[in-house]
Amino acid sequence: MEPTIKRLTEEEFNRFAKLIYDESGIFLKDTKITLLSNRLRKRLQALDIAEFSDYYNYLQSLPSKEKALEYEKMLDVVSTNETFFFRNERHFDALSQVCLQEIAKVKTDRTLRIWSSACSTGEEPYTIAICVKESMHLFSGWDIEILATDIAPSVIQFANIAEYSGRRIEKVPTEILKKYFTQKKGDPSVYVVNDDIKKMVTFYYHNFFKSVFPKDIDIIFCRNVMIYFDKRHQVELVAKFYQCILDHGYLFIGHSETLHSISEDFSYRKILEAPVYVPNPRR
Repeated sequence: MEPTIKRLTEEEFNRFAKLIYDESGIFLKDTKITLLSNRLRKRLQALDIAEFSDYYNYLQSLPSKEKALEYEKMLDVVSTNETFFFRNERHFDALSQVCLQEIAKVKTDRTLRIWSSACSTGEEPYTIAICVKESMHLFSGWDIEILATDIAPSVIQFANIAEYSGRRIEKVPTEILKKYFTQKKGDPSVYVVNDDIKKMVTFYYHNFFKSVFPKDIDIIFCRNVMIYFDKRHQVELVAKFYQCILDHGYLFIGHSETLHSISEDFSYRKILEAPVYVPNPRR
């Protein structure tokens, strides 16, 4: 029987909260002590470490390359990954019925670059790919690239496998499910994303405050992410988005999020009942 790992003390919580904040920008209120205890416990068990203080010291003792890898694993268990296909479907209505059509009209280089910047287990970027696929009459002969990034390596691995079931696929329309998914052999309750959709998406690790940002992006999805950051990091993140998005681009954030008091680089635009932001003219 494994020994019980005690809950984080207040002092230990503060040390880990600062470490997580410095590495990822994720701000943890002191009310999250139980949540953090439960999530960090997974790393202690994996490493056969009995005390949180010993795990903290272990992190500090690692050589730089090994430390970076363990930080990734720590942030992996700490981050929240709750999503499903066609989540907040009004966003995808706006994408399909307005945004993609407007981009097809204004772009002359026949390239389309969309970034799902906190892709979690892959449902969001695959939904985006399906929307683009359904609009291919607008993009015949175009170079299409959908980037999908996350700070948690385990969810990227899950997304690459692309097998989904239960609540994750409940909102997929029946005709879309038949068209772009295949039931798994031996387990018909599991649906596998078809290769023509999988090939449209490139997954890779990205830390908003440590990694290099992609360039020349037409559409950025960053939904339900900024709520985990304090205002300083929100301001920094949106400024980086402004640097990498094209003038005609669109920024999708969560329905409960706002750029009010965070950035003057974007303006709010309501598209088919969906909250969307567009970049203001460059100064």
